[in-house]
Amino acid sequence: MSTRTARRTRLFAATTVALAALSLTACESGDGSDTGAAAPSSSAPAGGSSEQPPAGGKESGNATEANGSKGTNGSAGASGAKDSSGADSSGSGSSGSSGSSGSSGSSGSAGKSTGGTDDDSDLPGKCSATDVKITATKVSRPLNHLLLTATNTGSKTCMLPPYPAARFGEAQSVPPVAQATKPQSLTGVEPGKSGYAGVLLSSGDGSGENGYETDTLTIPFEDGSIATVTLPAGGVYVDTALTVTYWQTDMDAALAP
Repeated sequence: MSTRTARRTRLFAATTVALAALSLTACESGDGSDTGAAAPSSSAPAGGSSEQPPAGGKESGNATEANGSKGTNGSAGASGAKDSSGADSSGSGSSGSSGSSGSSGSSGSAGKSTGGTDDDSDLPGKCSATDVKITATKVSRPLNHLLLTATNTGSKTCMLPPYPAARFGEAQSVPPVAQATKPQSLTGVEPGKSGYAGVLLSSGDGSGENGYETDTLTIPFEDGSIATVTLPAGGVYVDTALTVTYWQTDMDAALAP
């Protein structure tokens, strides 16, 4: 019996020692945590850091919340970016409006086009028998030639037809035109000014055929009007050599052989 009692006593003593050791270890661990928590508090001023981490966990939580606020500010920045994007979108809308203004610019172009039409309307029109008087003069040089003079009696500049489609007497056709006399452009005549054309009436060597005498001459215009031209006294003699020149601005060019 005494042996069993001794064993129980030893076991109880060992258990008591183990519990005491555990308690001591737990106390030492608690002291270590407190010391560790205080350490950052004392080291913060020594480091000269602008941010002082608080000793308490709650204050640390506040610091975290402050950082969280920064994060919120960052979110606000993102929101700002959205606003900026929105502004850009609005800007794009404005640009769209500018595009509409650009369309107005197109209307301006249309206006220019219209202006071009107005400019075209200001260009000289075709001459007519109502605003041009044609006279016929027989010249000594070159031989057998007639000078036609078309004078603008109107109030506006007009363009003569390419050449006079002269009809002498009862002729059913117009004489051919000398291609060598073709000017670079149509002849325009200002009010009071004149254009000139030469007419070869007949061959000088008698090679012409079907000659006849006539005292009437008519010259039609492109608008359908017809000018009646008074010929020199006694009329003129024409044959198959009959040829006209293009209307010229210079008399000498009209009578050049």
